[in-house]
Amino acid sequence: MIPRILITPGEPAGIGPDILLQAIQQPWAAELVAVCDPELLSMRAKKLNLPLSLIPFDAAATPKVSPLSTVKILSVPLNAPVQVGKLAHENASYVLRCLEIATDYCLQNKTAALVTGPVHKGIMNDANFDFSGHTEFLAQRCKSSQSVMLFVTPEIKVALLTTHLPLSQVPTAVTAEKLQQVLRILHIELSKKFGLSDPKIIVCGLNPHAGEQGHLGREEIDIIEPALEQLRREKMQLIGPLPADTAFTKSQLQRADAILAMYHDQALPVVKYSGFEHAVNVTLGLPIIRTSVDHGTALDLAGTGQADAGSLKSAIALAIDLLNL
Repeated sequence: MIPRILITPGEPAGIGPDILLQAIQQPWAAELVAVCDPELLSMRAKKLNLPLSLIPFDAAATPKVSPLSTVKILSVPLNAPVQVGKLAHENASYVLRCLEIATDYCLQNKTAALVTGPVHKGIMNDANFDFSGHTEFLAQRCKSSQSVMLFVTPEIKVALLTTHLPLSQVPTAVTAEKLQQVLRILHIELSKKFGLSDPKIIVCGLNPHAGEQGHLGREEIDIIEPALEQLRREKMQLIGPLPADTAFTKSQLQRADAILAMYHDQALPVVKYSGFEHAVNVTLGLPIIRTSVDHGTALDLAGTGQADAGSLKSAIALAIDLLNL
C-alpha cells in the first residue's frame, strides 16, 4: 500500500511553507498530506513562483502517489493573516492545533507517519503555551512516558539523554533511571526501526574528559558507569562513558551504530557540522513514526526562495524508509 504521510509546515511566517512547496516539486513514493491553511500555501507558492495543486484530503480514500507540484490538504484555518517573516502571537495556537490534528490522525491509524516542519518555540511560549519542543509535545500527546530525540545523518546517529533544558539543569537530570530508560528505548528502536539486530551504542560522559577519574566531576563514577553496567548485564553493547571530544572521532564512530549524548549542545554542533540541511530528527519511544527537519524557522529567508529544503526532503525520505522496514 502507498504510505500516507502527514506534513505540518510549522510556523506559518517562517520557511516551513516554502520548503514544503519545494519538496513537492519532485516525485515521492507516498501520498503527502499538508496539515495547514490552504490559503497559506497558495499565497506562498505565488510569492515563490512555484506551481501548486491542492486536493482536499479524504481519509476514507485509497492513498495514491502525489503527482508533481501536488499535495493533499487537511485544512486548518489560520487565526490571523500571515506576514512573511513576521511572527504573530495569534497564530501560536494554530501551530499547536495543526500538530494535535496530525498526531491524532496517526494515533488513529488514518495515516502512516508524521513529518514536522520548524516551529518557533519563543513565540509559542510568549503566547502562554508551555511548549519546549516537538519531542516533548508529541510524547505528551501520545501518552508516552519517555521519548528520545535521535538525529540521523548519512554518517552518524546521535540520541540525546536530555533535550531542551537550560545547561544549569542538566547535571541533576542525568540520573541512572533516566539513562537506563533512554538507552533501552534507543536499543529497541535501533533494532525495530533501523534493522540493527544487536546495536552498539557509545555513551558520552557528562564532564570534560568524562570526569577524569573524578577530578572534573563524579557523575561518570557515581551515576553513568553503574547504570551502564546494569544494562550490560542485560546484554546491551555499550561503549563508555567516553569523553565527548573523542566520542565523535572517525575511529570511535566505526565501532558503533549510534551515540548517546548527555545534553543538546554536546551533540548538535557535531550533527549540524556533519550533516546540516540533510540531518533528520526522529522521535523514538512513540507509538507513531515522526521525523522532522533539523533547523529553525529562518524568518529572514521566508518567502525569498533561498531556503534549502534538503532537511525536509531527507525527513520525508526517512519516514518512507522507516515504513518500509
